[in-house]
Amino acid sequence: MRIILSFLLLTSVYSASFSQKPRPRELGISFGIMHTGPLNTITDVPGCKVGHFTLHKGADFHTGVTCILPIEDNIFQNKVPAAIFIGNGFGKLAGYTQVEELGNIETPVLLTNTMAVSTAMDALIDYTIQNSENQHVKSVNAVVGETNDGSLNDIRGRVLTKENMLEAIKNAKAGKVEEGNVGAGAGTMCLGFKGGIGTSSRVLPKSKGGYTVGVLVQSNFGGVLQITGKPIGQLLGNHKFKNIEKDYKEDGSCMMVVITDAPLNAKNLKRLAARAMLGLSRTGGMAANGSGDYVIAISTAKDLRIAHDSKDMYETFKVLRNNDLDFLFQGVIEATEEAIINSLFAAEDLTGFKGFKAEALPIKKVMELLKN
Repeated sequence: MRIILSFLLLTSVYSASFSQKPRPRELGISFGIMHTGPLNTITDVPGCKVGHFTLHKGADFHTGVTCILPIEDNIFQNKVPAAIFIGNGFGKLAGYTQVEELGNIETPVLLTNTMAVSTAMDALIDYTIQNSENQHVKSVNAVVGETNDGSLNDIRGRVLTKENMLEAIKNAKAGKVEEGNVGAGAGTMCLGFKGGIGTSSRVLPKSKGGYTVGVLVQSNFGGVLQITGKPIGQLLGNHKFKNIEKDYKEDGSCMMVVITDAPLNAKNLKRLAARAMLGLSRTGGMAANGSGDYVIAISTAKDLRIAHDSKDMYETFKVLRNNDLDFLFQGVIEATEEAIINSLFAAEDLTGFKGFKAEALPIKKVMELLKN
């Protein structure tokens, strides 16, 4: 009996479930002019998978890990074009310099809390070298992003383990993506309310290639909330500037991961990544001094994959011209904006470390304000 009870306790602590709350689109809120993918998630990009490990343990620990697998193949042996744009660099993004130098990525992307970056790197190294195809690998550029969940989570406790990170990778799957208080968004705050994981996608017209661009965010930043241009944070009286004499504090950050099957090189992936910051600004984000706002952009186009052990002296590939990027730019702006708002709508009230209370966005009141 004790063994059964212990198991039930563990599963209740570590399990994650889909939010039962409606997404903004289900309530009639639309973002932009472009069509979404079938699920309106980053996994609308063929081959992309997302997995979470979520820890809600007792009163003090609310944190986790989110994994984004860009492709189904061994990514170390089939590197894909990538770029990273820094909106504001108050963060601990691991793996940046090699991506910047070579223009590709060779591991999945893990998102977690600030104090768990090294643990996530260790897990990605294990994940890579344990693959039988990588038995001679002696260097791994692990890419890990983070935000600080130290208000709701006892971040100094450093409770996440390498096994938890590997569990998130193992859990990665196509299809519907869990949002809200899950994975790396378990203990985050956003624009004065409970934040979390959010995702969205856009599909280009067939005449422009029919490509898909998907965005996943770990929202944990401040500002004055806007929804479809309306000053909701101001109308609700809940934003970071409401009491500047008394309790103003630094805040951050936001990790944004952009995946597309459009054939883009590293240069234009960085340009695409930069536009995600425009989507963040549409929600009221300001890239504050204490915020780490990073965008990781990846192309999964099969013709652009770089074989690790190729004996060919030349790389030959075809990429989109600069003049044909505007639809992708628009798509990533809209998808980033919607992903952030999705994270807020999916989040639940949470009381965490030292009794800190995070209230979820009051959706009923927000809908009334939007209608008015």
